Amino acid sequence: MANKKSTGKLPEKISVFLKEKMQEIRRHKGGSSSDYMGLALQYNRLDLEDHSFSESNMKHYEAGVEVKFGENSLKGVERLYRTSLVIEPTLICAAHCRYCLRANYSRFTLDENELTKIAQYCGSKDLRDQLKEVLITGGDPLIIPGRLAFLIDALCRHAPNIKIMRIATRLLTQAPNRIDNNVFEIFKNKPQVRFELATQINHPVEFFPETIEVIKHLNALGVRIYSQNVLLKGVNDDISILSDLYDKIRDNGIEAHYLFHCVPMKGVHHLRTSLEKGLTLIRKLTNSGVVSGRVKPMYAAMTDIGKVTLYEGVILKKNSNNEVLLQSEYTYKDRMIWNPSWKLPKTAVIDKKGFLRVWYLDGKDSKLSSGRI
Repeated sequence: MANKKSTGKLPEKISVFLKEKMQEIRRHKGGSSSDYMGLALQYNRLDLEDHSFSESNMKHYEAGVEVKFGENSLKGVERLYRTSLVIEPTLICAAHCRYCLRANYSRFTLDENELTKIAQYCGSKDLRDQLKEVLITGGDPLIIPGRLAFLIDALCRHAPNIKIMRIATRLLTQAPNRIDNNVFEIFKNKPQVRFELATQINHPVEFFPETIEVIKHLNALGVRIYSQNVLLKGVNDDISILSDLYDKIRDNGIEAHYLFHCVPMKGVHHLRTSLEKGLTLIRKLTNSGVVSGRVKPMYAAMTDIGKVTLYEGVILKKNSNNEVLLQSEYTYKDRMIWNPSWKLPKTAVIDKKGFLRVWYLDGKDSKLSSGRI
């Protein structure tokens, strides 16, 4: 996870592995090539991040919502859905994605006592009948394999109701050399758990030989890998690049999950397309026969009330502030049952049937105009 200093600017952090790959690509293909830009726009800090645009959110809405266990608040836990919750054991990453959802969270790594309490919460009587899976994210939990192994063992011990453990990482493409035997051992000898590895591969260039080797090893261990990608202007907002990307996802045994519209966070205006462009691209990708039918992602937006998949009829209207009103099937009643501390955000309303609607800031399709690459 990225963490902004007191200046409010997200510091540039690029792994040694990525730096070497970017230098190599620039040397052989040039600084304006799709392959180079596919990495540079994800990791190089641009002056455009300091400009004032409509995107002003500094944190994802759920960052400020408490999850309580007894009288105590649990750090590093978010719950939005009935059968799953999010655990963040660390907010440290190998590199800083410029569009990071958690860029402004306070940096921390949970200790063993905090992780044990989370595991006990997951297996508590109020949750164990419905809660079936956890997403362990951050940050990058594979950076701390010892602490991650402790959390998984604690969940197995205190919350046997958790049958699926999803672990989110970008080490596959940011620093695959750090996925070693210490990591591989985590997935062994736990037949009661299905492990899924969530990653994010936004451009086909990120299928480096070293990345592919690690993917093969994880596949051999029975770990199911899926990728939820972000639609980024100048990186993959092109049907030929997306087609190549999803071909490679399919070739490497990875499941396509979400294609996310880039979240409206401060500093990412230059990376955000319009929702309409994303809808056009997803139609071309999924309804044209250019990729396998087994690798079609869902196009979704991360809103203040959670993920909203952009099916027909979801976009209700647009206002003069470039905001769209999205219809969800979440209910206020369910949300309060799943997390009684949850509060209706100012951007959301409850419709006559009890479902939540939310205003979401759209992006724009103007070209990248300036900034250092």
